[in-house]
Amino acid sequence: MFAKIRAISSYLPPTIEDNAAVVDARFIKKIGVQSRHIVTDESAGDLAFNAAEKLFAEHNIDRNETDFILLCTQHPDYQMPHTAAHLQYRLGLDKNVGSMDIGLGCSGYVYGLAVAKGLIETGLAKKILFLTSSVYSKYINVRDKSTRPLFGDGATATWLEGGDTEALSAFAFGSDGSRYDKLIIPVGGSRFMPRDTPEVFDTDDSHNYRSNYEVFMDGMAITYFTLREIPKLVDNVLAAAQITRADLDYCIFHQANKFMMTYLRDKAGLNGVSFHNEISTTGNIVSGSVPLAIEQVVKNCDATKLKRVMLAGFGVGLSWAGCIADLSDMLKGDVNGAD
Repeated sequence: MFAKIRAISSYLPPTIEDNAAVVDARFIKKIGVQSRHIVTDESAGDLAFNAAEKLFAEHNIDRNETDFILLCTQHPDYQMPHTAAHLQYRLGLDKNVGSMDIGLGCSGYVYGLAVAKGLIETGLAKKILFLTSSVYSKYINVRDKSTRPLFGDGATATWLEGGDTEALSAFAFGSDGSRYDKLIIPVGGSRFMPRDTPEVFDTDDSHNYRSNYEVFMDGMAITYFTLREIPKLVDNVLAAAQITRADLDYCIFHQANKFMMTYLRDKAGLNGVSFHNEISTTGNIVSGSVPLAIEQVVKNCDATKLKRVMLAGFGVGLSWAGCIADLSDMLKGDVNGAD
């Protein structure tokens, strides 16, 4: 028995923020993000719930066949309990369903696929509901014009089940915890608790305004990290799969921003491979960017030709992961894409 991705659905909150109201046209062209969906009063759990309901409806999936829920989010509804457990109840699933949160960001989808693969291929689960959910807009200051235009909110739901041939393989992982502070919310965890740490606001040299309770991103450091580590990740995945770039049908990477993805494609020697680079109406939705991109690609091309697709995620941690996925057996369903 081998794990495979059978279906994906996405949910984007209805409120749209136009980047023209935040930054100038030159910056918008560089990052490739015209607008983003943002939450109003919804939680990460709410978005994940809606994505799961869409998955069940669009692909005619019987929710009662779920025997494990994975949720990748950095924004749990509560410090405790874990949000995946609450989703078991909200979705009306059986109490025998296992549940687990994965506290990863931009690399989280590929890590989650590895966990799902392990559960299915060891016989611990048969059919898995794997959710991602991000509400970064709640944690980014509206006056932080270096970061806010990049990130959107959204959730995805992936249905994984067993198959006769290997469909998820050649995993490679990496971490660099020495750079933990390059993308961080300083206050809110057990190290610096809000009750013990005053909120302090600051304006940086580029006139971006934020507090220590909000997201800080060193954009230059993240870009350098990506261009340094991800080409090596590509080589490691190809070596593990014993294939070359010419054998790839598609590359679907974490959608950070247009500028970074364009340079990464060239740096990794992937200009001759079909390469997804489109976040104009969604922005970077963190762990959901890879499955959202998969949904878009499958919708708009012949999925039967997607037998060797490289997936890669990278970012906060710092953390990265990649694998090869066979998406040729995916259901399209009644997919509405990213809009």
